[in-house]
Amino acid sequence: MKPKLSVVVSNYNEKANLERGVLEQMASFLSKAKYSWEVIINDDGSTDGGDQIIAGFVKKHPGFKMIRGNHGGKAAGIWNGIQAATGEIVLYTDMDQSSPLREVEKLLPWFDKGYHVVFGSRGKMRKNFPLLRQLASWSFRFIRGLMLLHDVVDTQCGFKAMRLEVAMNIFPSLSVINNRSNSKGWTVSAFDVELLFLAEKFGYKLKEVDVIWKDEDTSNSKQRSFVTESIDMLKQITQVKINDLSGKYDKK
Repeated sequence: MKPKLSVVVSNYNEKANLERGVLEQMASFLSKAKYSWEVIINDDGSTDGGDQIIAGFVKKHPGFKMIRGNHGGKAAGIWNGIQAATGEIVLYTDMDQSSPLREVEKLLPWFDKGYHVVFGSRGKMRKNFPLLRQLASWSFRFIRGLMLLHDVVDTQCGFKAMRLEVAMNIFPSLSVINNRSNSKGWTVSAFDVELLFLAEKFGYKLKEVDVIWKDEDTSNSKQRSFVTESIDMLKQITQVKINDLSGKYDKK
C-alpha cells in the first residue's frame, strides 16, 4: 500500500546541517505520525562527505531512502526524488530544517478540502535575516507580485506539498528541468515561482499556509552575494512572464 506522505529532500554539501542532527529530528517526528510515510533523500553530487552520513543513517532507519544524481541544482534534485516517490502527497523540504518537518501538519488538512498544492509561507518578516536581506526579499516580492502570482506572499519558502500526480505534471514543464545541465557549486533559482505559476495556470487549487521559519542553515557551501541572487532571480521571473506571453506553457 502506498504511503500517505512522501518527504523529498535534496542534499548538496549539507554536512554541517547533517552533523547537527536534522535527520534525527525528522525521524523523531515521523515516528509519531499517524499516517504512513517515506523519506527520499537525493544526493545531488555532494563533495563534502555528507552523503556518507546519510548512507549510514538510512541503513538504520526504515522508511528513509537515499538516491544519487549528478549535480544539477535544487530543482533537479527535488525532481529526482519526486520520480522515486510513491506517496499520495509529496512534500519537499530543505535539509537545514529552517521550517521543521512537523509543520507539515498545518499543510495536510487542506488536501481534504480540495486543494492540490499547499505551500508554506514565512510571511513578510524572516527570523535571523539581516536587514539588507530583508530589504532585498521585500524588493523581490514587490516586483514579482507585479508580474506573477499577485495573491501569493511568499513563493520562496522551501516547504511545499502537492499531490504526487500534480507534481508529476508540473515539474517536467519547468524551465530549469527542460534546460537541465550539470551545475557547478551551489546555485539559487526562482523555480518555485514558475512552479506555483504553472500550478495556477494549469487550474490547480493553491493554498498558502503560514509556517514556522527561522534560518537554521549552518552550511558554508552557499557563499553567494544576495544581490547577485536577487538579480538572477528577477531575470528568471521575467523569463517566466515572457514564456507565458509567448505561449510556451500552453498545453496542447
